[in-house]
Amino acid sequence: MENLVNNRLFNNTYQGRKVLMTGHSGFKGSWLMLWLKHLGAEVKGFSLPPPTEPSHIMLLDAYDSLMVGDIRNKDQFMRSFVDFEPEIVFHLAAQPLVRKSYADPVDTFLTNMMGSVHMLEAARLCRSVRAVVNITTDKVYRNIESLYAYKETDIIGGQDPYSTSKACVELIHQSYSKSFLADCGIRSATARAGNVVGGGDWAEDRLVPDVMKAAAVNEVTQVRNPHSVRPWQHVLDPLSGYLLLGQKLLDGDEAAEGAWNFGPDQHEDLSVQDVLLEMKNTWKEIEWKDVSENHQVHEFKLLSLDCTKANQLLQWSPVWDTKTTLLRTAQWYRDYYRKGVIGSREDLRQYIDDARNKGVVWTR
Repeated sequence: MENLVNNRLFNNTYQGRKVLMTGHSGFKGSWLMLWLKHLGAEVKGFSLPPPTEPSHIMLLDAYDSLMVGDIRNKDQFMRSFVDFEPEIVFHLAAQPLVRKSYADPVDTFLTNMMGSVHMLEAARLCRSVRAVVNITTDKVYRNIESLYAYKETDIIGGQDPYSTSKACVELIHQSYSKSFLADCGIRSATARAGNVVGGGDWAEDRLVPDVMKAAAVNEVTQVRNPHSVRPWQHVLDPLSGYLLLGQKLLDGDEAAEGAWNFGPDQHEDLSVQDVLLEMKNTWKEIEWKDVSENHQVHEFKLLSLDCTKANQLLQWSPVWDTKTTLLRTAQWYRDYYRKGVIGSREDLRQYIDDARNKGVVWTR
């Protein structure tokens, strides 16, 4: 894939910029690393070693940009800022799994809450930092399981340890923003996205990775809550929102601060069963059975985001609809397991082409 530096994406904001990412060895972080490198950014990642085998970051041959470390270690993390002197920070490091948060709530709270505190503390003490984008989740909202789509002004809260920890991160970020970052000249924002899918995710206990691994060896996937509805989106859609948000913050745009939702159009929300049926159209070996009654851990069945704020104020919108998202995701895994092909760069190229054809704001 050709370098994207001269293609005016995000107004060439990231060309030559020092960008520090946390959590870039994970699924979403590895995709953001790929994109930033093609935008000409000087990127460093601070993360634990890749959590899975295989690993998307290793398949992309981008592990050389990784500073191995633990965000729970304040001193180690502080040194990463001092040594690199970034201009912008994308904070993605987290314990991101709901069911794992029930199994190990202490680690979930330490990683998600104190990890964010360490990031924000390092940012305020590092004179080079001008902007922070703190990635949380759509699960920060107090979920009443109705057809209502949550807006950024709605009450935050949580039931499981994961969602509660991320709701706390929102409050921590708000405190740092008002108490410290503004006085340091640092613009900051939080970004809330729904269920992201795409090639290269092998995290445990996630629908798409579990289904794809099973299909590769002609096994049946055990699926819980097949009627749960989620705002499914390709990983590149929220990442385009994060990058656009970072561009605005680096430009000193005060209106870009605060909390932002990034999700699919509301009519695109699908149940787990509909997602599986759609992907089966691309990879016929996909099979599943409902085992909901065997899983007693509470998980919300309905969650939707209202992205009007991002649509209107950032002029951001999703590029790929849910059908395209699931098609390209299933193709990525099918090609990987059958041919050993890593389709990430081709997906990014096609995504940018489709965005340009739609005339989205960050391509101009």
